[in-house]
Amino acid sequence: MSAQPDLLYSEEEEALRAAVRDLLADHCDAPGVIARVESDTPHNLALWKALTDGMGLAGLLVPEALDGQGATHREAAVVLEELGRAVAPVPYLTSAVVATEALLACGTDDLLTELASGTSIGTLAVALNVAPGAAYKVVQHENGLLHGELTGIADAAVADVLLVPADDGSLYAVDVTAATITPQVSLDLTRPLATVTLDGVPGRLLGDAEPAVRRALRAGAGLLACEQLGLADWTLAETVRYLKDRKQFNRPVGGFQALKHRLAQLWLEVAGLRAAARNAADALSTGQDAGVAVTVAQAYAAPVAVHAAEEALQLHGGIGMTWEHPVHLYLKRAKADSIAFGTAGAHREALAGLADLQAP
Repeated sequence: MSAQPDLLYSEEEEALRAAVRDLLADHCDAPGVIARVESDTPHNLALWKALTDGMGLAGLLVPEALDGQGATHREAAVVLEELGRAVAPVPYLTSAVVATEALLACGTDDLLTELASGTSIGTLAVALNVAPGAAYKVVQHENGLLHGELTGIADAAVADVLLVPADDGSLYAVDVTAATITPQVSLDLTRPLATVTLDGVPGRLLGDAEPAVRRALRAGAGLLACEQLGLADWTLAETVRYLKDRKQFNRPVGGFQALKHRLAQLWLEVAGLRAAARNAADALSTGQDAGVAVTVAQAYAAPVAVHAAEEALQLHGGIGMTWEHPVHLYLKRAKADSIAFGTAGAHREALAGLADLQAP
C-alpha cells in the first residue's frame, strides 16, 4: 500500500521560497520585466546568473556527485512557484528541469555538470505544446549529420546546447552555434519561441530519445503546474489587495458582495490547484503514480491559471488594460502555459486512459 503524499511545505522548502522571493524582488520587478520584453533580449541573464551561480538552483535535480544539489522535484517546484509569481524571463523550466531530466535519462554526466552549474543552458528541441504521451517531430540523421526543422522550441534563442531527437531513435546534443535559430512570434514574451533549423550539422550521441523525451516532458508538465500555481496565487493576492484600496461611492470596491463571491470562488480554485500541483511534485520526487498525478495537475492547472489572470485583468478595471500594469504579462503567460506540454483536454483524455475510463 502506497504512502499518502505529503502536500505540506517543509521548513527547508519555505526557507528556499523566502530566499528565491527576496532575490526576485531585487532582480525581477515588474517594470524591469516589461522593459525587457520590449527589447531584443527578453531573457534576464543577470537574474539567471544569480539563480545559478549565487544559489545553485539550476542543479537541484542533479546528483551531488555531478556538482548538483541532489534535491528533489519538490524543491524545484517551490522555485517554479516563485518564478511564476514574478513571470521571470529565465530558462529555468526548459534547462534546469526539462533538459536536465532528458540528460538524466541518458546518463550524460559532463553535460549535466555544465547545466547544474549554469555555465551552459540546455533546451530539449521538442515543441512546447507537445504533451508527455504525444508524438513529437524528429530530424533526419544521415551520414552522421542532422537535417531538419523544428518549430515552437522554447528558450532556444538563449540556449548553448540543443537536445535533438532524430529519426534513428537517438537523442543528440547539438551546439547551438551550428544551428540556425529564427525567433517566432510568441504570445508570452517572457518565454519566447523559435524555429531551429539544422542543415547538415554534427551531433553528439546521448542515448535513446524515446525514454529521455517522455521523462523530460512528464517532469516539465508536472512542474509547469507549480509555475501556474505561482501565477494564479499572485494574481489573486494582487487583485484582493487592489480591491481593498480602490474605492467607489466612498467604500472599498472589495466590499461589494458580487466581487466577494467571485474572489471566494477563485480562492477555492487556487487552493485546489495548490493541492494538485503539490501532489504532482511529490509524485515526481517519489516515482509513485507520477503519470496520474501529472495529468490530474495539468488537467486542472490551465483553466484555473487563465481564470485567475482574466479575473485580475477585469477587476483591476481601466488600469488593468494598460501596458504599464503587469497583469497582461500574467494573462499571456497563463494563456501560453495552457497549451504547453498539452492542453487540459489532452490531459483529461490521457487521464481517462490511465484510469481505464474510456469514452463511450
